[in-house]
Amino acid sequence: MALTLTSPAFADHAFVPVQYTCDGDNISPPLKWSDVPDGTVEMVLIFEDPDGPGGMGNTQVYWVLFGLDPTTGGIEEGKVPAGAIGGKNDYGRTDWAGPCPPFGRAHRYIFTLLALSEPSGLTEGASARKDLPYALSGKVLAQAQLTGRYQRRH
Repeated sequence: MALTLTSPAFADHAFVPVQYTCDGDNISPPLKWSDVPDGTVEMVLIFEDPDGPGGMGNTQVYWVLFGLDPTTGGIEEGKVPAGAIGGKNDYGRTDWAGPCPPFGRAHRYIFTLLALSEPSGLTEGASARKDLPYALSGKVLAQAQLTGRYQRRH
């Protein structure tokens, strides 16, 4: 079995409920993972919008967590698990930043969960852009994705 990532709040490729967005309570959705590979010592979660400003291919990092315990099986709604560390997103923040596209077309929001064979070694506020790629190099055992969509209307 391969690493899986799901949410009880929405199905893969479905619309993200408004409570998890800037138009609602702006809290993180509950996430569940399973089939973590043997030898996993840390999980990393990245939340991105690949349809960011400027159109397709301009990915914006909204949230990143590292130091996630692989045995917890997930993240509760609106919570950061004990021991997890927030990385710096593209807005200079380390906390949850929910979907908030410009009014108009729907954007995709992708949660990527990575299972690591070694600790990332990252500390609070490490940059998702500058520090994370180097910290992950050669350590990723498996990855899983969950995609949600969100569209703002006038």
